[in-house]
Amino acid sequence: MRILFTGGGTGGHIFPIIAIKESFPNGYDFRYLGPDGFAKNNLGDIKSKFILAGKLNRYFSLSFPIEFIKTLIGIIQSFLQLFLWIPDVIFSKGGYGSFPVLFVARLYRIPVIIHDSDAVPGLVTKKSAKFAKKIILSFETSKKYFKAKQQSKIIVIGNPIRKELLDGNKDEAKKAFKINSTKPIILIMGSSQGAQKINEIIINILPRLLEISEIIHMTGEKNFKETEKETQKSPDYHLFPFLNPDELKCAYALADLIINRAGAGSIFEIAALGKPSILIPLPNSAQNHQKENAYEFSKISGAIVLEQENLTPNILLEQILNLLSNPQKMSEMSQKAKLFYNPATADLIRDEILKFNKD
Repeated sequence: MRILFTGGGTGGHIFPIIAIKESFPNGYDFRYLGPDGFAKNNLGDIKSKFILAGKLNRYFSLSFPIEFIKTLIGIIQSFLQLFLWIPDVIFSKGGYGSFPVLFVARLYRIPVIIHDSDAVPGLVTKKSAKFAKKIILSFETSKKYFKAKQQSKIIVIGNPIRKELLDGNKDEAKKAFKINSTKPIILIMGSSQGAQKINEIIINILPRLLEISEIIHMTGEKNFKETEKETQKSPDYHLFPFLNPDELKCAYALADLIINRAGAGSIFEIAALGKPSILIPLPNSAQNHQKENAYEFSKISGAIVLEQENLTPNILLEQILNLLSNPQKMSEMSQKAKLFYNPATADLIRDEILKFNKD
């Protein structure tokens, strides 16, 4: 059976693909067709071809002609590549980068399964729902964005995460990060791209945070050097531009509290690990989906949601101090977070894909 993955090319698209692929036994033929970006160096042994794809804006902009040409080239590339590969089924993670592949898949009548990680489905997901054979969602509330005649194709399963992230050993992680204190550990991340606003606030309150905790801080590649210049050197402050999977699983194992954006991937990782969290949704995310993700998760997990528009260093510091001084609340948040994630998610999605096996 030949399974073709496609998606927008960011970590939020690629990491679930990896998790699903790892749920299969040997003997399946996996391919990826989509934009390069994050996908280029993170797909492991999945045979990949990369195409151009333009952003599908809902409004006219000066970049529209360029984006349109990119999309047109991507459609031509997809037309040729799908003819050569002839997959049995296409699994799409959505995003504008998947549009050329899905457009051609419809012409070739190749079965398509779409999966959307966010509480608010993306534009490509909603458009491709018309011809998709199956629509897999991560949030129950996402169903309302689809038409009545599409409801029978919907199944709510969740967002799969990489199993390796659950394997962190706390003692080994302490050695890896050179943790010597007994203070609680705060893991601060801003997604794979980082978050400048979060970094700026942390710089402002860092001296106070280091009095009460040890910090692992992933700034993102773009903001690392500037953050490094502005922050004090301390054995209790561990600064990184990016955390690879081995480093991330160690950081997760150590973290008593996580401060992060509200991408679906991050939320489901926090849930699977059962970590208390403070979520700061990206304010300009498409259709404000991060805000919706955060509040849906907080309903079950008790995660604290702080909207960036109203966020100040003192507000964040106060929330951190309140949590770290209340172990009972932290424990309750941990237990509730675990309820949000189904460990069988990747296997359930795999089973849906296998329904299209022609062998």
